[in-house]
Parts: sequence; structure tokens; C-alpha cells
Amino acid sequence: MSEQTTVGNAPAAPESAQKRISEAVIRIAGNSQDGIQAMGGFLARLAGRSEQEVMTFMTIPSTISGGPSIFQVRIGSGEVLSSGDAADVLLAFYQHSYDEHLSSLKPGGIVLYDSDHVTPNPEVEATYRHVGIPISGLTVEAIGGTAKDKGKNLYALGLVAKIFNLNQERLEKLVTERFQGRDASVLANALMAFQAGYSYSLGHLIETFHFLDSQPRERAQVVMNGNEALGYGIIAAGVRFGAGYPITPWTDCMELLRRELPKYGGMFIQCEDEIASISMALGASFGGRVAVTGTSGPGLSLKMEALGWGVMAEIPLVIIDVQRGGPSTGLPTQVEQSDLYIAALGSHGDAPRVVLAPFNVEDCFYTAIEAVNIARQYSVPVIILTDQAIGARIEAFVEPDLQKVCQEIGPDLTPRDSFKPYDLSTPDGVTRHVAPGTRIMNGSYPVVTGLEHNEMGHPTASPKLHTDMTAKRRQKLQALAATLPLPEVYGAAKGQILLLGWGSTRGPIREAVDKARAEGLEVSCLHLRNLFPSPNGLDTIFKNFDHVVVVEENDEGLLGAGQLATLLRARYCDPRIRSLNKTDGLNFMVKEIFDHISEQVNQGIRHL
Repeated sequence: MSEQTTVGNAPAAPESAQKRISEAVIRIAGNSQDGIQAMGGFLARLAGRSEQEVMTFMTIPSTISGGPSIFQVRIGSGEVLSSGDAADVLLAFYQHSYDEHLSSLKPGGIVLYDSDHVTPNPEVEATYRHVGIPISGLTVEAIGGTAKDKGKNLYALGLVAKIFNLNQERLEKLVTERFQGRDASVLANALMAFQAGYSYSLGHLIETFHFLDSQPRERAQVVMNGNEALGYGIIAAGVRFGAGYPITPWTDCMELLRRELPKYGGMFIQCEDEIASISMALGASFGGRVAVTGTSGPGLSLKMEALGWGVMAEIPLVIIDVQRGGPSTGLPTQVEQSDLYIAALGSHGDAPRVVLAPFNVEDCFYTAIEAVNIARQYSVPVIILTDQAIGARIEAFVEPDLQKVCQEIGPDLTPRDSFKPYDLSTPDGVTRHVAPGTRIMNGSYPVVTGLEHNEMGHPTASPKLHTDMTAKRRQKLQALAATLPLPEVYGAAKGQILLLGWGSTRGPIREAVDKARAEGLEVSCLHLRNLFPSPNGLDTIFKNFDHVVVVEENDEGLLGAGQLATLLRARYCDPRIRSLNKTDGLNFMVKEIFDHISEQVNQGIRHL
């Protein structure tokens, strides 16, 4: 695989030349205008429909004019936890794609490049297997000169499908689904480009591959990204109203809710700004049905005043925050986990709320349902803190049992003899609102206000009532914390290092632990979903390890620890809790985590 190969129309490689593989990492590098996200999406969705594991990663430019972009897809017949550190195949459309991403390729890997635009570097021809094909020119030849090279992503998809012996019929079906509803000539050209690429023989100059069979699943798999999973989870949980404002990378979830909620008798309103969005959602929730709003970091900042009103009035609400790099406009198309402080502690005054963080695409679906149920049970705003990596990446998972998870949460208008929503004598301290229009037989109706209030909701400046109501709002979430199960430790229950993560870091952390344990290191990990409040008893796990390293994609800050690490240090006053941080806008690689583990062990972490 070391020599450069410019492939011509040679006879097809014999079946014996096929190499059976368990997984492959394919990186597609080009410009955002080339449709490489669509190409990668086809590969990911095919894998999911073929009962294979899949995980993707992409970068896109934040400018309207576009620019360099990548899409990486990892397909496996076994468990896939991350999108992969290094690629087995690099598909490079341009010289900058080749130059900037060649280092992401494993030694001996295949670089498939468009020889119309790329001149390979002779200094690395011995390191990688070079395969040059005039993709742009052949695309024009296949679908006609008037289309220029538009469609070369589909021609390249055909080439990749041939290299990995992917199911041609299923891919053509995916292409057809993508372009249905458009002009018939668009679909015809798309299929023509794909079929031309698939028919172009790679000959005897490059081997082809065939994935091992995957284990049959108990039910069919579904394939989607994290934003889609959140949206469908919200619908399954019974939410029928949402309001929001477009902002990357939350907008995909908003668009899904706008499209799907009316099918279930609901609606989603695009408001004039973030403040109107959360205010409208709070009003809908007070109407007797939990509502949803969503945003990213800048929008969450704008929602904070109204969020404080929701805490004071004790209104159930779900807020989705798909994090991106910040502050300000920051890195709108890249990943960061830097909104934890504002999610947990933002707003003025003492305003406790719940923060959950799903760890993969499948968990987005179930976390959405959990968020709705917590919001209802405890009459509290719940923030789902996901991130760009989970929101945009595609995964396959077993289709949920919708008969079991779907629920209806309509308002209860049963007449009441009397009603005090903020009753201080209730054992759990939880407010139970009645929907407007519910008849109160004694004629004493409660009110809802952002002012401090008595048990009926009427404004008060009583020092004692403010103290009691503040404690009530705190204590109900302490009661929630007492019900949360401790997360399971992945690996041994005792050891040198415990890695602790949240959100999208779960997969790379687990792979790093597997690699470290294979080399004899005493390393384990656990992952937190319930960030605020967190489960009681984490310190009983921490005490079994010499060192706790919180892996999170944010800065160590002025206090010398990342955001979750700082919250844990504040709670447990444990100097063993330290941070591994990064702020480059990219996901943690397995190597980065493993190298940190190795460095700490070599420095004698037991004695730190």
C-alpha cells in the first residue's frame, strides 16, 4: 500500500482479493459545497440499516460562503464507541484536503484522491497507498457537461461503495429517498453519478474489503443524529408545544419539531427572539402540558431572566441547549462543553433547576423523556445539556419500544374543593399546579407570579415566607438527588485512576480505559448523566481510586479545574479531583486521553 496508483479501467479484482474486516474509518475531505456531509450521511445510514454499528464526526465552516470541511464515518461489525482517531481511508477532493488531512491517515492507509485537483506528495508515497482517479472529470463525463462536476460526491460514493462491497441497491434507495420530491432530472443525475462511480473498476491495483457479518439485533435499528433523537424523544414524552429561535447547532432539532409536532396535534412556533421563545413555552407549560424550548449557549444567556421566573413560579419546562464553542459567537459549528456553569448556576438569585446530559444519540431520545417526567414530577425547569458533537453525529441504535415509552400528558381539569399550589406542608415540597380553567369549588383561585408569594401565589414581602419558599425550591431537588442511582463504574471498582466524563466524551473515555487496562494500568471510568443535582454518594466511588480525572471539553478557568470538576471539588472538597481539558473545538481523541493517563502514571500519580 505504499506506492502511488493511478487507476484505469482494469478488470475487477477477483473475489479472493477481498479482505474481510471488522471495522473501517473513512474520512472525506473537501469543501462544504461539495455535499460531503450528504455522502457521509449515506454511508452512515446504510451501515445502520445493515445492522452495523456506526458513529460519525464532521466539521463545517461557520461562514456563509463555506470552505474546507470533513466528514468522518466509522463503521463496525462490533461495538463502536467513537468516530475513530485515525482513518483507514482518506478521500481527498482538493489539494488542501490532501495536505491538511493526510496526517489523519493510518500508516499504510489508502488515500483516494481526485487526480484532477490533487498532486500527491512524493515524500509520503512510501507511507500511504495512493490511488488517484479523475473524479471531477469522470463525473462530468457521466452526467453531462452542463452539470459540471456537481454530483462528484455521489460518484465518489460509488467508488467507496465498490471498495467496501457495500449494498448497491440499498444505497440507491437512500439516494432516491434523499432526492425524491425534486425535479426528476435531479434524481436521475444523482443515480447516474453514483452508478458510474460504482461501475468504475479499481482493477487489480487495490484490494477491496468486505465487512464481517454483524450480530442480529432484537429489533430493527434506526439511524439518526442527536438533534433528531432529542426531537422524537420530546414527542414520545407527550410534549405538544414548543417555541424557539434558530441558532446553530440547535436549529435542526427545531426544524424537526416544526415539521413533526403538527402530526400529533401539536405545534411549534418560531418566535422573534430567545426571550419570547422561553416566555411562550412557560405560558404553554402553565396551561397544563409541559412545553419545550431550545437554543445554544448565546441563546441560553438570553433566556436566563425568564428561566428565573420559571423557577420562582415552579413551572415545569424543558430547555434544550446544544452547546457550541464560546463565549459570544465563538465557534458556532464546533464542539465545546462550556455551558455547564450557566445551565446549573446561571440566572439571578437562588434559582435551582435540573441539568441532564445525554451521552450518545440513543441516550438523547431517552433523556428527553426523562427530562419531561422530572419537569412534571418536580414542577421545575429541566435543561438538557447536549453538544454539537452529539447533535450533529449520526449513530444507529435499536428502535425504541414505542408502545412502552410513549405517553400522554394532557391537563387535568378535574374540579377541586380547594387548592394551594405552593403548600408548605406537603411532605415532598413539590408544587402541583392546576391548569387554568380548572374549577375551584370554594372560589379561592391561586395566581402565578414572579414575585415571592404565599401558598396561594399572592405576592408577599414576608422575610419568613421568602426563607421558607427558597428552602422549598431547594429541598425538592435535594429529594430528587436522593432518588438518583449511582452510575456504574466501567472497569474495576478500585484502582489508580478514575476517569469521569459527561456528554459526548463517553466513547473516547471508554476506549482509552480499554487500551490502558490492556497495558496493565489500573484505570476505570464512570459517566454522569445527572449533572445538577448529581447523585449522592459519588465520594464512596472516588475513595477507591488514587486520582479522579474529569475529562471535559472546556477550560480549566481561573480556579484551575474544568466546570464539572469545579462543581465536584466544591461539593466534596477532594483534592484528588483534577481536570483534563481541551478547547480546540474538536472531540477528545482516544490517544489524547490515553497519553494523559500514561503521563500521570509515569509521574507517579499515587504520590501526587
